[in-house]
Amino acid sequence: MIASSWLLVAFPALGALILLAGGKRTNAWGHLLGIATVVASFAYGLAMFLGNSFAETVDTTVYSWIPVEALQVDFGLRIDPLSMTFVLLVTGVGSLIHIYSVGYMSEDADRRRFFGYLNLFVAAMLVLVLSNSFVTLYLGWEGVGLASYLLIGWYQDRPSAATAAKKAFLMNRVGDVGLALAIFLMFKYIGSTAYSEVFAGIGDVSPGVVTAIGLLLLLGAVGKSGQFPLQAWLPDAMEGPTPVSALIHAATMVTAGVYLIARSAPIYNLTEDGRLMVTIIGAFTLLLGSIIGCAYDDIKKVLAYSTVSQIGYMMLAVGLGPFGYALGIAHLLTHGFFKAGLFLGAGSVMHGMNDEVDMRKFGGLYKSMPITFATFGLGYLAIIGFPFLSGFYTKDAIIEAAFGQEGWRGWVFGGSALLAAGITGFYMTRLVLLTFFGKQRWRETTSSDGRQFHPHESPPVMTIPMIVLAVGSVAAGFLLVSGGALAEFLTPSVGELAESEHGVLPHALIPWLTVGLSALGVLLAWALFGRREVSIERPQNVSWPVRAARKDLYGNALNEALVATPGLWATRFAVFLDNRGVDGAVNGIAAAFGGGSGRLRRLQTGFVRSYALSMLGGSFLLVAALLLVRFS
Repeated sequence: MIASSWLLVAFPALGALILLAGGKRTNAWGHLLGIATVVASFAYGLAMFLGNSFAETVDTTVYSWIPVEALQVDFGLRIDPLSMTFVLLVTGVGSLIHIYSVGYMSEDADRRRFFGYLNLFVAAMLVLVLSNSFVTLYLGWEGVGLASYLLIGWYQDRPSAATAAKKAFLMNRVGDVGLALAIFLMFKYIGSTAYSEVFAGIGDVSPGVVTAIGLLLLLGAVGKSGQFPLQAWLPDAMEGPTPVSALIHAATMVTAGVYLIARSAPIYNLTEDGRLMVTIIGAFTLLLGSIIGCAYDDIKKVLAYSTVSQIGYMMLAVGLGPFGYALGIAHLLTHGFFKAGLFLGAGSVMHGMNDEVDMRKFGGLYKSMPITFATFGLGYLAIIGFPFLSGFYTKDAIIEAAFGQEGWRGWVFGGSALLAAGITGFYMTRLVLLTFFGKQRWRETTSSDGRQFHPHESPPVMTIPMIVLAVGSVAAGFLLVSGGALAEFLTPSVGELAESEHGVLPHALIPWLTVGLSALGVLLAWALFGRREVSIERPQNVSWPVRAARKDLYGNALNEALVATPGLWATRFAVFLDNRGVDGAVNGIAAAFGGGSGRLRRLQTGFVRSYALSMLGGSFLLVAALLLVRFS
């Protein structure tokens, strides 16, 4: 089965090809094919998992992809514990989201094309996690970027959706510059991009180059996983259909950055500065996401910022190196269950509430949507770290590992993770109270398009996947962490899980602090939104911290000032200097094809602008990272 592991990618890729090339002829059964291909991939992956011990890493070659003198790149797959863990997550959760989409997208005339894009997304993510070289990984990396662009901008008649899709695409290109440069450095100093040769030869590379490679890989991870300072695209991605949000946040796309750091463990083990930057980014982002999540009334954007924060926990963990690689992956897996359940629950609420997303127009929905309420509630308890649910085991383990670091690192990283746990309890409780409890405010207003609300439970095709994910939200943490099962399984890929013998706080005290602070967040939210009547209108006379959080803590303004605006100036200046050459080339092409040069010039300028932004943004972030490491 390992020799035929390419079938894992082939199933969803073939589904995407048939659905996108078959056109309207596949409308009647396209959604069924879309589900069948991902389920087939999951079944094949599960059979591989159950039939092998994965004590050793196996690299398989599918075909010779790029044979160019010294650059020999095979399209190959790596079958090991880390890749198989992600295969089961991507295809398992992806299958449930595909099934849910049948009901959610039932009235969309282009449902067949939607499932084609979903299949493409899953196939690209499988290429990313199964690849055995950084070049093949880059192929999947760009594939998920393309699929996310197509799905975020699904509602093409909405300017906000088109803008969000373009924003996600361009901001990811900034990070992709870092990943590409890291691959160039590997080839220059090691002579290969294959994992086996890079990891074997990285010890012979100078420490400065190793650190540079680590920082460049981090830049790629920051862009794909929505971490500071490239987090602004992720909340805007909520413009896509809710199943897309669930797929991006739970099983694909944003988990890719965490995977990249964990996969590159042999590189990060040799650069303490590189690991430090990963932990700094993770610690800062988990606080950033949780703070902003407190200020939004859009149910999907609150969940989006919770993803920013939870991915921050994972980045913090993998930044701890041997102390956290396995812990970061464990939290990624449990997050896949409860975050997919939360997003599908939010979609169920929208399905019963005329696609409304403003929580201030909800209230008391637990009576009308009992299954949605129960499944969403279990996901909520899991994410806030309620004792003995999934998040309790995995998030608390990361907080303990952070406090286990010596000196200022233990206080800063552990304190940040602990504080974010309390804030998570607050904003998630606020979401649940505004949506499912209190006065039925929907009786006093209408949806954004003027329709009356008639809340109702979703059909079984939507609720059954939510129930399955709720079971995972309850049990996955214990099953993965109990007895060190996952850490032992991942040892061949990321090394043994190390335990700190020192730390700044006793290990036995940390779970009590975490649960206590989360409980305080819950009680504060109940005092502010559970005991008081909530206004349908969003308050405008608010304090400066609330205004700042509503503006995403000025993340967009920062990117505009430091990256976008200088990029536009540089582009215009370059075009001005080369105006004669540009005009000559454009006019020559236009003459050859018998058309005017206006459209070609606009395309050329847009191309230059996009990649100027990418290169300038990537260069700026790299310099900033080097300065932080140098003076830390």
